[in-house]
Amino acid sequence: MTDDVHFYDPQEGHGLRHDPFKAIVAPRLIGWISSRDAHGRVNLAPYSFFGAFASVPSIIGFSSEGYKDSIRNIEATGEFAWNLSTRELGERMNRTSAPVAHDVDEFELAGLTKAPGRNVSVPHVGESPAALECKLLQIVRLKNLAGEPMDNWLALGQVVGVHIRKEFLKDGLFDTAAARPIMRAGYRGDYAQIGEMFEMIRPTS
Repeated sequence: MTDDVHFYDPQEGHGLRHDPFKAIVAPRLIGWISSRDAHGRVNLAPYSFFGAFASVPSIIGFSSEGYKDSIRNIEATGEFAWNLSTRELGERMNRTSAPVAHDVDEFELAGLTKAPGRNVSVPHVGESPAALECKLLQIVRLKNLAGEPMDNWLALGQVVGVHIRKEFLKDGLFDTAAARPIMRAGYRGDYAQIGEMFEMIRPTS
């Protein structure tokens, strides 16, 4: 330990103005998840804890702090879709985070198009440059070191369909820079958008 390093044990508190965890583990792509309940009602909500976990087959997942509508819907139907949130769609994505009643349609609330799924019954955001249709693999309730169940629920799904708007395909590649994805980047209202991109090839030996 040196004087130029701030160390803390999370159980004892960070001693800072705000908990730095979400600012350190950043930026994070947003899990903008659409789902449908057993009665056909649609939900759309963003989650800041999201990631990709495998490529063959492709598996993505998001974690919900609280047993919310998205988890409840996916558990009931076994399907969901992920929608790429972009700078152009940022304000409308943020609108879908509002705490509204279960029967409120966030697509309508945010003025978004319900594009029909091909391999799932869940619609995706038609304005999004890319969307992934998913079938549920498992929902895991997280536990802490003491083995106590937390109010955090991890949903993992296998990608069974991919939608890409053709304007974002350049020479057979998805143009990430043109799509301008936005990401969570720290504290309460902090977001980031993709900046300079560079290539670095992995060593082969």
